[in-house]
Order: sequence, then C-alpha cells, then structure tokens
Amino acid sequence: MSERIILATTAGGAYMAEKFDSKAGYFVAGMVIGSLISIFFAPKSGEGTRTYLSKRVKEGSEHARKKAQELRERAEDLVDSGRELVNQKKEQIAAKLEEAGEDYPPEKSKAKGV
Repeated sequence: MSERIILATTAGGAYMAEKFDSKAGYFVAGMVIGSLISIFFAPKSGEGTRTYLSKRVKEGSEHARKKAQELRERAEDLVDSGRELVNQKKEQIAAKLEEAGEDYPPEKSKAKGV
C-alpha cells in the first residue's frame, strides 16, 4: 500500500506532514476536511452552525465507536478461530507421532554401556 502524506498548517502558520496508511486515517481526514468546508459554506448563523457541528461530531464519534466495536469483535473471532486451528493441528501432529511410534518400536542401543 502506498503512503499518503497530508500537509496542513498549524496555528502558527507552519506546515506539518502526517502519514495516513490506514482507512481510519482517511476517515478522520475526510471528517476534518468536511467540517472545515461546512464552516466556510454554512448558510446558518454562528449558533446554528455550532449546533449542527456538535450534532455531526456526536454522529461521527458514535459511528467510530460502532466500527471500533465491530473490528474488536472481528479480531476476537479471528483469534478464536486461530486458536481452534492451532489446537486441531497440534492434536493431528500428536496423533501422527503416536502412530509413528507404534509402527517403529524403539531400537536398542548398540553402544556399550548405554
């Protein structure tokens, strides 16, 4: 995946660059850009705009919480299925080793004193 660099100005006017490598980064960048655009083109008064932005921030944070919960549940499911797979393979290997041990009785050592 290619890295994307976003340039933004700080309060002092200096430029800062941040790398966004994930979809979450794009989501946050989109929210910030959308909020800034909405402020510039807002047809409402200051109080109306603040109310609107407050509502959108709450909706965005709720959406982010839901997505985080979904990702957490998905990760837990993947970990559980991975554990099950490891345990199954472990049992298969143990069965094969046991089976191999029965087919080949241990050889007596030919060395003296052993």
